[in-house]
Amino acid sequence: MSKLISSAPIILVLSALLTACSTLGKHPDYEHLAEQDTMRLETWSQISSDTETTYLNELLDSPVLEEILGQAMENNPELQQTLLALDILQSQYLATRATQLPTVDAALSGSKTEGANADYTGSVTVSWELDLWSRLANETSAAANDVAEQQALYQYARDTLAAEVMQSWLKLINLNQAIAIEEQRVDLLERNEQWILQRYRSGMGDLEDLDSARSTAASARSTLIGLKESLQQQQRAMNLLLGRSQGSTVIASDYPEVLVPLADLPNQTLQRRPDLKAAYAAIKASDLRTSVAYKEMLPSINLEAALSDTGTSPGDALLRNPVWSLLGQLTAPLFRGGELRANAEAAELATAQSYQAYRETLLTAVKEVENAISRESSLGAQREQIEIALSSAHSNFKQYQQKYRNGLVSVLDLLEVQQSAFDLESQLNDLTYERLGNRVTLGLALGLGIKETDQR
Repeated sequence: MSKLISSAPIILVLSALLTACSTLGKHPDYEHLAEQDTMRLETWSQISSDTETTYLNELLDSPVLEEILGQAMENNPELQQTLLALDILQSQYLATRATQLPTVDAALSGSKTEGANADYTGSVTVSWELDLWSRLANETSAAANDVAEQQALYQYARDTLAAEVMQSWLKLINLNQAIAIEEQRVDLLERNEQWILQRYRSGMGDLEDLDSARSTAASARSTLIGLKESLQQQQRAMNLLLGRSQGSTVIASDYPEVLVPLADLPNQTLQRRPDLKAAYAAIKASDLRTSVAYKEMLPSINLEAALSDTGTSPGDALLRNPVWSLLGQLTAPLFRGGELRANAEAAELATAQSYQAYRETLLTAVKEVENAISRESSLGAQREQIEIALSSAHSNFKQYQQKYRNGLVSVLDLLEVQQSAFDLESQLNDLTYERLGNRVTLGLALGLGIKETDQR
């Protein structure tokens, strides 16, 4: 009977060991599933590309823009927060890695009892947990993948910020061009108003013509005021991206050339997208933590070696004649009320959640690329038609001017033709901005990042 009792703890430990081992490796291989999802895409929609580019900022060649991008990378507060989050995770990774190493502690204590000499005890203790099941190694690897995820997120934040700055700069040019067009409209309408006023005073026109001219000119002036305010607001938005409270950005007089990025094979494109790299690293980290959670059910072995000495003075207790001791401890969880099992199941569900987050990121990436490729073609076709319409509108306007002078058409007809021509110029300006900005969006969707200027 005594033999059965003494062997009971061993049987319980072995039972816990077998139960825990039987549950390891039963969850799906989410890393392999993620790789399969990425490989399923075969090709993108067709698009004609100017040249193959490696970096996002190579799409737009402008020394002014390069300087602006440098300011944004250095001063943008949101990007700096992402960088600090990376630094925090790197420090946490070092702390996690230290759990695999032995710990050494030194202690010196003293006590004094009435009527007796003081006693001092000094000791040095070395403790180490044997990583039999690679649990500690898994924890360290999970922390390393956390760092890799944050590094990818930091790169994605840099790339996204660069794209936002480039598009914001193009928007400033767009608004500047829109103001120039509207100023021409206002100038022409005011000159028409004066000319109609002279004709009215000479008895060659009527009051309705003059009212129509004044109404149209006033409406154009209102639009011009609104555009100037939009330009100021866009400048403030640029200042926010650049991490400054005030300042003005140099605006180019005309749109720069923006190259069409080359759409590589989907597998190549998606593998270089930082957001997908981050999502994949999150899967690996979660999978490793699932293994750690299951291995928490396994026994652990801790070793402890100690040197100690006692004396009547602090100097005597500093290990002059120490006594050593060695302790080995086997610990196995037998009953935790289902806590360890619940933790393991929660970790497994977290891994499944990370995989679904990866799928969402992948599908979003595909949508972004296809949308940008489709918009490149659509905006190009729209721009061609607007250019044709604008050419016809300018010719039509000259004809209506002559007809109005000859009294063949009314002032309302002339104003309508004038408005049509300026509206088409405004549409052409907006389409030009949208097409160039879309090329930046396409470059970002294809995983083109900004060229690194530091060692991170």
